[in-house]
Amino acid sequence: MASIDTDAGRIGSADLIILFVKAYDTESAICAAGHAVSEKSAVVTLQNGLGNIEAIQSAVPGDQIVAGTTAHGATMLGDGRIRHAGVGETVIGPVGNCPDEKLQKICTLFRKAGINTSVSQDICSVLWGKLIINAGINPVTAVMNVKNGTIPRNRHLCAVMHSLVDEVRSVAVKMNIALPFGDPRKKVADVCRATAENVSSMLQDIRAGRKTEIDNINGAVVEYGKTAGVATPVNSMFTGLVHALEKQHLQ
Repeated sequence: MASIDTDAGRIGSADLIILFVKAYDTESAICAAGHAVSEKSAVVTLQNGLGNIEAIQSAVPGDQIVAGTTAHGATMLGDGRIRHAGVGETVIGPVGNCPDEKLQKICTLFRKAGINTSVSQDICSVLWGKLIINAGINPVTAVMNVKNGTIPRNRHLCAVMHSLVDEVRSVAVKMNIALPFGDPRKKVADVCRATAENVSSMLQDIRAGRKTEIDNINGAVVEYGKTAGVATPVNSMFTGLVHALEKQHLQ
């Protein structure tokens, strides 16, 4: 069995560093990586929400950062113990001027590990595509304490999900961001059905009494909406409701 070390400083310079921490821990995680990060390191973020790239850029030049999304699901059981809960596509792309050769090398490495991976040159579109899915599913399941599959089966919850998704789409359109799918409502509903028995990460956090990533998902939509001049009342309401649940469970 491989040994576990939580001190990145003892590892030495690493060619590839992958961040999977919660979005609110991104900056502290990349700073804690310490000597593992060198000028030759590629730092890959496959995290949920927005703001992770900016947090990493506080410590690492943009040309060394690779962003992406993954549909693989996992539940942390303890230090060094993970339950692999779902298989799906992984997409990565450059943040700055990361050489295509490096991107392809990372892609090949992931594929050899059995992770279906592709490269996109428009990673912003990919990230907003994942954002709209998380924004439509996570807060609804967290507030209602239901699995993903409940949403499309309940017309009232489905209507709420549509409102969340429509607001995200409106913000993206105003910001000239092209989503990777034509019908966001259908896409989110399809994901709900495909992951019907899944307990969303946000609901897992609420049940466990942990802080959620609401500020980097729906909260981020609200902030971008303010900048773009797009009203996001439903996303704002759910951001507040999830914070209320956090406070109730963290007390």
